[in-house]
Amino acid sequence: MDAQVMIHKVNSIAQFFSAYPREEAVAGIADHLQRFWEPRMRRQLLEHLQQGGGELNELVIEAAQRLHG
Repeated sequence: MDAQVMIHKVNSIAQFFSAYPREEAVAGIADHLQRFWEPRMRRQLLEHLQQGGGELNELVIEAAQRLHG
């Protein structure tokens, strides 16, 4: 998937969860990524994060780190 499309999609998920308390938002994003994103999409997100994570919402960064570790 194009990196900009991936960034837009994951930031849209973060925008949805941003109304929740921070811990619930991060957990919700991580759960959504685990349940609904294909492994290759999650790998792409993690690779983007390893390259600096430019343009990613801070909630996405925290959620992606939970997936990885």
